[in-house]
Amino acid sequence: MTTTWPGEWVAERLGADLRTTQALPGLDLHDLVGLAVRRNPRRAHLLVSNVLGKHVPVDPQIVRGSGRALGELVRRVLDAGAAVGSSEAGSDDSGAQGHDVVDGALARVGQALHEALRAPDDARVVDEFTCAVDSFVDLQHSPACVVMGFAETATALGQCVADALRAPAIHSTRRPVAGFTPVGAFEEEHSHATSHLVLPSDDGFFARRSAGRVVPLVLVDDELSTGRTVLNTIAALHESLPRERYVVATLVDMRNAKDRAAMATRAAELGVQIDVVSLAAGHLDLPSDVLERGQRLVEQVESRASVLRDAGPEQGPESKAAWASGRAHVSTAAPNAARGTITEVDVPWPPRTPLTGRHGVTPAQLAPLTATLPEAATVVAQALPYGDGEVLVLGTEELMDAPLRLACALRERGAATRFSTTTRSPVLAVDDPGYAIRNALTFPAFDDPADGDGPRFTYNVSRETPWRAIVLCVDPPSLTPQLHAPDGVIEVLAACTDRVVVARLPEPATAPARELVGPTFGSYAPEEVTWLLEDLSGVTLEAPTEEREEAIQSGGAHYAESLPVEYQPDAAYGKLFRDALEMSKARVAAAVAAVTELALAERGDDLVLVSLARAGTPVGVLMKRWARQARGLDVSHYAVSIVRGRGIDTVALDHIVARHDASSVLFVDGWTGKGAISRELVAALAEYEQATGVQLDPTLAVLADTGSCTTMWGTRDDFLIPSACLNSTVSGLVSRTVLNDALIGPGQFHGAKFYAELAPHDVSGLFVDAVTGAFPPAADADDIRAEAQARCAAEPPRWTGWATVEKLAEEFGIGSVNLVKPGVGETTRVLLRRVPWKILVAPGAGADLRHIEALAAARGVPTEEYPGLDYSCVGLIHPRFTRGATGDDGTSATRDPKERA
Repeated sequence: MTTTWPGEWVAERLGADLRTTQALPGLDLHDLVGLAVRRNPRRAHLLVSNVLGKHVPVDPQIVRGSGRALGELVRRVLDAGAAVGSSEAGSDDSGAQGHDVVDGALARVGQALHEALRAPDDARVVDEFTCAVDSFVDLQHSPACVVMGFAETATALGQCVADALRAPAIHSTRRPVAGFTPVGAFEEEHSHATSHLVLPSDDGFFARRSAGRVVPLVLVDDELSTGRTVLNTIAALHESLPRERYVVATLVDMRNAKDRAAMATRAAELGVQIDVVSLAAGHLDLPSDVLERGQRLVEQVESRASVLRDAGPEQGPESKAAWASGRAHVSTAAPNAARGTITEVDVPWPPRTPLTGRHGVTPAQLAPLTATLPEAATVVAQALPYGDGEVLVLGTEELMDAPLRLACALRERGAATRFSTTTRSPVLAVDDPGYAIRNALTFPAFDDPADGDGPRFTYNVSRETPWRAIVLCVDPPSLTPQLHAPDGVIEVLAACTDRVVVARLPEPATAPARELVGPTFGSYAPEEVTWLLEDLSGVTLEAPTEEREEAIQSGGAHYAESLPVEYQPDAAYGKLFRDALEMSKARVAAAVAAVTELALAERGDDLVLVSLARAGTPVGVLMKRWARQARGLDVSHYAVSIVRGRGIDTVALDHIVARHDASSVLFVDGWTGKGAISRELVAALAEYEQATGVQLDPTLAVLADTGSCTTMWGTRDDFLIPSACLNSTVSGLVSRTVLNDALIGPGQFHGAKFYAELAPHDVSGLFVDAVTGAFPPAADADDIRAEAQARCAAEPPRWTGWATVEKLAEEFGIGSVNLVKPGVGETTRVLLRRVPWKILVAPGAGADLRHIEALAAARGVPTEEYPGLDYSCVGLIHPRFTRGATGDDGTSATRDPKERA
């Protein structure tokens, strides 16, 4: 049990006095921090956190638990509206607990953390702290906010706060990244490295809105000393995007009355509310000449250390006395120390999950870690030597959160684990129990920093601690020759343990997610639709239809990883399209008017259309046109990707909810078949809500609900919608969407191609213009709304389409329902881009199927009349493989049904 406060040495020599004014019940500033002396002319002392995992190796659950508890304090303050028990607009009544009345869960957290820090080697006591935090943090409610941690010390802390809030998170960085333009830059005036950049991949990261307002920004740091860095940050970000509220979350709040008054004044000048929450608050009283005292102390201690090194191991009485009075050394690995073995491993990591929040990260992106972290811990554990002793997981500068999660996963496997990271901070090391930094390792930078190759450090790591192994976590930018240099970090660590495990964490290249509009992407006008897609036009993704079908059904590839070759119709088929458009445009226009009126009635004038690219996009364009023509409304319209079996593009959802109220969002598609996409949407949005706390209505608005799957439709007739006749040439020259991990990295939208070379054949504008010209009179809008509401209320979804597909799959011996495509639209898709087996046609379907008959004849596909069919037609995809092979959603498919016919 720790009894000596690791700040006594500094307090005695600098004349410092640490006082606690407010804290979680049972907690004290002396629990949370120790003291050291900086090698920094701007500031003499350093508050060394015992819960941050930066300078002091600590149980990783203490780090995560402290951050999550801090996040819960933020949630309580945000829920309270006007700050309760916290610093409102920088006033002087700062409260650590966030409530006037201390509840039992809060008291348990404070007391449990106190006990865990007094007995850091007792896993049982630490587990009790974790349980107390779990009972304290409310994961059922997520306030609308965004979180930013400060580099380098608070990158993991900020993410822990965001995890508790289930909020998007980002951290500032000192690493410029090609392709990213800073949205803000500010100075940390007292730091050894003062300049910070903010580099979100989503240009709307900070623009998230709720109830029409920009959501609060939560700024997270380990220590609030004067508040100047926070105010610099707020000023930089507020200039480009004003908001009403900021919350500052910090482990310890050390501001004095003058600092609090300065924050209150600045908040009033900006017209904002600034709240402050912390685990503990207080003051460090220092003499006026503390900078001079600190510099003299550094010189004295390093001079003594030099004398002792020169004296060698056989020291006389004077040297021993000097050592006793200074007890200092500034160490790298001892020159003659035995070198431990070095093992390198590649750690598995979800391909779309960033290692850090440098460019922003959402809860949905982090969700795959639940399944991957145990595997990652297993890979690292297999590289550890047998035996007793603790394992140190060492992050590197800003790379803190991923190593922290890995350390927690190792601990859950039963390994005694500690966590800390390398740092840029130059700190004096003094080998005394009353000093926070007992020893220091020094090595050159190994990640090619843009601001120079100055020394890097890690503290409180030496061979005196019986480390079973040290796990050094590195990201791709750190894999440089300096990493393995003779004086590099690996060699220095190898002198302190019998085994160094270099854990290589793979982070895919990240590019900013940017909106796309025509004419640079797609042939629709810029005001018609905003594509939330990555432009993959320069990538060859098309595969011959036969090869693609074989790969999909055999399970060798997912259908969304490639594209079919775009079908180009001949002149005769082109005439069929035009004839069909002329015949059906009034019918389509009536359905557009009806479904748009339903949408406006339910979502209001702030309606946000989110079409499912690409079949939904022409419908979204038409709905937007009806809203403008009939109601004078300019509704927003985005096109996003949804992939069966893999869900909806959560990066695109983040982008949308950052700019609009979630309650205004409506998803749009062309038609329903059996209802597979409806089901996919419901499941995907449930997962998104679970991960982010943002609730989006899964109701799907369609022109034709032929499968009886939704409550918002224009018609339930299975007739020809001309936009189903073609591929990209009727959908803005955009391909179907692509989700391929080799091309789409973290923070990026799903992809698609723009077939600009097909512009001579493009009829996208022809289609929407023809339907717009057939719109009913705007004066009829109220009647259209009333009739549509009455019809939908009288005909609730019955999911008849799914039942029909299951029946046909069984009858024709097809093991996967995804090889049965019901309705005119889906049958057309089968003929355009799959390998069809046969087409079932309802007797008397008539002119709606002329294009179907033409396509089937061109491809040599038989058509058969099928009495009693609930659709005009159904397309059956050729199931080529034996039972156990997979369909395009991973389900099994049977051998050629003709063998059973």
